[in-house]
Amino acid sequence: MTSFPTAVQANSHDLVRLGVPSKGRLRDFAIELLSTAGYHTTALRGTGSAVQEDSGLEFIEMRPRDAAAALAVGTLDGAFLSTDIAAEFGLGAAPRLPLGYARNRLIVASRDDDGRTSVQDLAGGTVATHQPVNTQRFFDQLGINVTVVHMGGSLEGVCAAGIADAIVDNSETGTSLRQNRLRVLAEIMACEAEFVHSDEAHPIIDDLVLRVKAALDARQARYVMLHIPVDRIDDLRGLFPGLASPTVLPLAGRDDLVALHFVCGNRDLWANLSDLRALGATGIVALQVGALLN
Repeated sequence: MTSFPTAVQANSHDLVRLGVPSKGRLRDFAIELLSTAGYHTTALRGTGSAVQEDSGLEFIEMRPRDAAAALAVGTLDGAFLSTDIAAEFGLGAAPRLPLGYARNRLIVASRDDDGRTSVQDLAGGTVATHQPVNTQRFFDQLGINVTVVHMGGSLEGVCAAGIADAIVDNSETGTSLRQNRLRVLAEIMACEAEFVHSDEAHPIIDDLVLRVKAALDARQARYVMLHIPVDRIDDLRGLFPGLASPTVLPLAGRDDLVALHFVCGNRDLWANLSDLRALGATGIVALQVGALLN
């Protein structure tokens, strides 16, 4: 079984090199996020394509597994990965920025008619997986002796056909497991998309993390402008507990109304919309925020 270093080393190139997924939902999400954060991504057109920023940053499209392997040996400085792929390649302790996207679980599952109720019942059995390192580590930590088989393709079908006693695979909604009459025996880890990077401090990576985090926070926020009676400003603060000091602007020729500008969470805005109207708020405009730095 291939082993990988537990510490992420810095590469020896002058460029700071980052891996971007070459296909799938994570690719689309990563490119949209980088674009929002002000990076040039239009030249990224598939596996192997690359684009360089004037700052000395290079984005390279590649399979997440390949990016994780390169990051583990120090030929990449960072990559957009999932939690489980990072752990599979020995990057579990590497610095990371959780992206809150593609959340799922890495689970152990077996047929729902095999009589098994826990992973201990798999002792002596065969477990098929795309992630042999994570799988072997999990069973070794529990002291359960299993044979781990690295397979590709659809794992649910492998288990349903009886080729393996159980599988270790990712599950987002559980629909595919139910369709193949599989039962979850244990959860190995909760997973999501992450930006994982070298543990060596670098201003370009620090700047990217700052910009990406600002872009992520902005996705959940709205810049709100409205008119409200002067004597209802304090009531509005009560609707948005985190709102300390909204911007208050006078309106020409009006002493009873002011214009209020503030930033709030998107969900908070919609949840309190009827209450805003009840306070006498009018001319409500809510704009998507491009970046949010606290």
